[in-house]
Amino acid sequence: MGWMEILLRSKSLKNCNNNTNAFFALLRAGLWEKEARLLECGDVNFPEIYDLAAGQSVVGLLAAGLEHVNDVKPPQTFVLNIVGETLQIEQRNKEMNDFIALLIARLQNEGISALLVKGQGIAQCYERPMWRSSGDIDLLLDRNNYESAKKSLKPLAVEVEKENVSKLHCSLNIDSWIVELHGTMRSGISQGFDQMIDKVQADTFENKRIREWHNGKTNVPLPDINNDIIFVFTHILQHYFWGGIGLRQICDWCRLLWTYHSSIDVDLLEARLTEMKAMTEWRTFAAYAVNLLGYPEEEMPLFDSSEKWKRKAYRVNDYVMKVGNFGRNRDMSYISRYPYLLRKVMSFMRATGDLFNHFIVFPRTTIAAMRGIVVNGTKAVFEGR
Repeated sequence: MGWMEILLRSKSLKNCNNNTNAFFALLRAGLWEKEARLLECGDVNFPEIYDLAAGQSVVGLLAAGLEHVNDVKPPQTFVLNIVGETLQIEQRNKEMNDFIALLIARLQNEGISALLVKGQGIAQCYERPMWRSSGDIDLLLDRNNYESAKKSLKPLAVEVEKENVSKLHCSLNIDSWIVELHGTMRSGISQGFDQMIDKVQADTFENKRIREWHNGKTNVPLPDINNDIIFVFTHILQHYFWGGIGLRQICDWCRLLWTYHSSIDVDLLEARLTEMKAMTEWRTFAAYAVNLLGYPEEEMPLFDSSEKWKRKAYRVNDYVMKVGNFGRNRDMSYISRYPYLLRKVMSFMRATGDLFNHFIVFPRTTIAAMRGIVVNGTKAVFEGR
């Protein structure tokens, strides 16, 4: 056994504490609407389980999972807190869906074609879409429609962030909602990744490969499932390498695959992953989905039951649990406590540690991603960010 395999075996869910095991039991129950048994987890601290869910932005899934527990009665205070927060999530989703319907209708009336990506579109793949914690509203557009959408929506915004022209990205605050306009879904991880994303994006727009979400009276366009898989998976990897991955993103990917498993062109998927040199990443996250999240093995595209993928998956899980959704589990207090240059040194040291962790699991892609991390970090220093 090589040194890399020894490191990959360093931890596993089996060695986690009772609270983490109970958290994953509830998460699986909520994700698939199946029975959860907590007695076998031993004594658990329910407030800590809530903290784990909050750090991963999966409180709604935890609430759904609690409904399937039949061997333990959680404390009433804990249940009431979860229910209260889930009702807030539900209300926010209702308001967001109403806003998206108006937003897309406005753009369509002006002849602007936009696809909703991630977020509320994927939420429709859940058994309880309104219990998924929502984020921003992301719209994908081709170059012409991107420019038209900016002109249409900027007058409505109370705040517009400085546009990233090279990434074709514009963020607008409209009626308290963050609307992100994307002219590209490039990840910046590697040249191979971005070339494939460009091909998939071109296929989406040029061949009109879309599906629709019937949101009230508005039909909201979404990418075709075979193209959406690439967008969603590369976005997961983008969060993984940039230090902000959470279970919400991985659960989204699982629900998307499960909902459309019978429509997925597995040969096309395999060809694309092979071309972009991302099969190692796919096998690892497939093992994560099956072994940690309970995804049905027989329905996971390109799943490989080899032990090495399971070991990699557990290593990924260590990192996911450490950083949380958008890195919210990390202590960022040093940003306000230390001078600018010292902050940058500390950020560099953290990024270096992350890269070592990633290299153990995904050596080829980590080397490719290092360039983007160094370039972005250096640019931030010169810009004073």
